[in-house]
Amino acid sequence: MISKKQFEKEIDIIIANAIREDVGNGDHSSLACIPEEATGTAKLLVKDEGIIAGIDFAKQVFEYVDTGLEMDVKMKDGDKVSYGDICFYVSGSSQSILKAERLVLNAMQRMSAIASKTNKYVQLLEGTGTKILDTRKTTPGIRALEKWAVKIGGGENHRFALYDMIMLKDNHIDFCGGITKAIETTKTYLRENSLDLKIIVEARDLSEIEEILKTEGVYRILIDNFNYEDTRKAVDLIGDTCLTESSGGITLETARKYAECGVDFISSGALTHSVYNMDLSLKAV
Repeated sequence: MISKKQFEKEIDIIIANAIREDVGNGDHSSLACIPEEATGTAKLLVKDEGIIAGIDFAKQVFEYVDTGLEMDVKMKDGDKVSYGDICFYVSGSSQSILKAERLVLNAMQRMSAIASKTNKYVQLLEGTGTKILDTRKTTPGIRALEKWAVKIGGGENHRFALYDMIMLKDNHIDFCGGITKAIETTKTYLRENSLDLKIIVEARDLSEIEEILKTEGVYRILIDNFNYEDTRKAVDLIGDTCLTESSGGITLETARKYAECGVDFISSGALTHSVYNMDLSLKAV
């Protein structure tokens, strides 16, 4: 995974780009009708229920927009919230609060939706030993926020991007000329470039799993689009040789059954690509 420093840099980039995109050469609506010296207070109001996420991000946004803004935080990331809850108050320049408002809301609404959905999987898998993973199926430009939200919801991050883990999927295998060749070529590439990256290999059927197991150095096998029976067979075949991951259209309705097959991880793109934003508002007090 990427380092804490790299992750923080990604968040800084997101904030700077979002303010550039939204504010441009000025928030003329606020500049036109609110005196520069005016101050006020606003509250972050919940109009939904679930897991709140993005409060720490909001702190960073307000700090970026105006170091004079002050937050009075009432809840923390990962808390359960319901209609009418107030997560924080922010006080200071009225113009600055309005400048930051949309970015804070857009981010928190989406992050909270992702955290809430992730938490449903976490609760569903409780007691099985299986962990829920996100994927790279994220919104371009805000991956760091979405993966942060998964962690807040109790899930685990898969690789962050193409550069921090090797994942040999069907197209890599087919373009390379087979599983064994793809794995061996990858190991050579890592040695020659002095890279210490874990290798995950996707298997489409049991025979491919048998082939993967003949080659050392695989960190995790991705058991992709298997039914329950074949997933159990795959887990038995793999044993303690490496970690196991189920993926491919797994839903809240089917996740528990896949976990009961004994896999270490379940990955779901739906954690980030299929959510409905939590209803939140930033209202003047």
